Amino acid sequence: MDAPKTVYAFEKHLDGWLRSLSGPSPTGFDKWSPHRIAQFTTLLALLIAALIFWPNSFFEPNLIHITFAMGSLGIWRFGWWFTHAVRAEIFAWSRFPKMRARVNAVWQAGWRPPHLHIQMTTYFEEAAITRRVIGSILGQIRREGIPTTLWIGTGSSYDEEIIIDFVRTHGADVDAEIVFLRQNQLGKRMVIGMILRAINRAGVGPDDLVIFMDGDAVYRIGVLEKTCSMFGADTDLQALTTNEEVICYGPQWIQNWLSMRFAQRRLAMQSHAMSDKVLTLTGRKSVFRARYIIDEKFIRTIEADHLDHWLWGRFRFLSGDDKSSWYYLLSMHAKMTYVPDACVYTIEQIEGSGTGRMVQNFRRWSGNMLRNGSRTIALGPFVAKPFIWWCLVDQRIAMWTMLVSPALAILTLFIEPLYILHCVIWIVLSRTLLCLFLFRYARAPDITWPFILYFNQIINASVKVYMIFHLSKQKWANRGNQSAGDGTATLDKIKNATAMFQLITSVIGFLIGLAVYIELLPLPTLF
Repeated sequence: MDAPKTVYAFEKHLDGWLRSLSGPSPTGFDKWSPHRIAQFTTLLALLIAALIFWPNSFFEPNLIHITFAMGSLGIWRFGWWFTHAVRAEIFAWSRFPKMRARVNAVWQAGWRPPHLHIQMTTYFEEAAITRRVIGSILGQIRREGIPTTLWIGTGSSYDEEIIIDFVRTHGADVDAEIVFLRQNQLGKRMVIGMILRAINRAGVGPDDLVIFMDGDAVYRIGVLEKTCSMFGADTDLQALTTNEEVICYGPQWIQNWLSMRFAQRRLAMQSHAMSDKVLTLTGRKSVFRARYIIDEKFIRTIEADHLDHWLWGRFRFLSGDDKSSWYYLLSMHAKMTYVPDACVYTIEQIEGSGTGRMVQNFRRWSGNMLRNGSRTIALGPFVAKPFIWWCLVDQRIAMWTMLVSPALAILTLFIEPLYILHCVIWIVLSRTLLCLFLFRYARAPDITWPFILYFNQIINASVKVYMIFHLSKQKWANRGNQSAGDGTATLDKIKNATAMFQLITSVIGFLIGLAVYIELLPLPTLF
């Protein structure tokens, strides 16, 4: 939905939305209203009826090799997904409850971190959102009684005045110091580096805790207790990240898409945490033991992380500070985890159709993943842990395998046009079954998810294929609408033309290989 027009109406609606999310998420059959049961029963009945009564061309002699190829890929991809699902359930039902019991005992015995530093960056954020973010932080500092310094990196006096006014009105009794740092160089990375250097100058102990968070992340009740206590119970733990819920003001399908992605994230994060690692230390909210992050090398990694590429040369990363911090800790063999019962609410405001924002997000997320993927894979399975290492390798394989089935289905139109109808039925049925697992990690089932899931997979894979040849291209609407990789100098044009040539020839080669496999094109002969 669109955001209400007036400040009062927006704040009232936002408060109501936050209250609705603050309660426990429904579980089991409590999620399934009669209306939702009827929707999915009808959809599954139609799909099964189509498979039974529609003339089946999957096993026709001239098409069975195509079915074999797509089926083999499907078994592989779904098998890998099922592996994540099993690991996630083991974490949820066995490992994490034991962790939580041990952690609660330490907290109730009186353990507290020596000092808590909260570093937050905000840049012309909506005033209503900023007030709720600061209010959620102050409320939990007041409750837990942890010595705290709140370091806030801003872009102008606009954000500072909103925070100062709120704190004077609602936080005068909170025992915490607030320090503002006005960024003097463009980019979120530079302001984080500035904050970390200020923390160093102020004096910080190796077992102090440092929270990295964004200016649009509202804490759910109990977040500080549930996250900080983890470090008291496990002296080897160096970093953790939390669960997220999304509040999106914009097109409804974007809210549905983001909700689905966060459900996927919960499943994947729990699976990764079984290896005492995660695949990202999200900037929305992650907590670090200060031991590593006060190191000059860590700070420079945040400020000036870069990649040396044979075509693009040395280029710096604009966004993806969460991937940089994660890569540094991973290279130091640091233990990390995910805390599913500690949640922050991410508040998004999207104007227009949302499609452009979706593609832009994919370009940023996929670019950050690919730019970090190759160097992380180079660390090897003994540093990154075998399962996590293979997850990174699989990400680079999956962007091509995800495109095999739709490409085969389209090419088969030239052989048997009706074959694509069976492919569509199978796609909807398989994604519906996958979503029945995903709903375990959602507040409520959503009939649009099977369709959004496939659309998400195709767009994501396509963007990754584009980005693997254009790693230097970056665009980030936040923090001054930064961009990189679009130079107009002659050398830049040559590099971009070379990358586009690589992309086009790779895609053409990919399609020709599939066309030869299905015998749409004859296999070239040398004699």
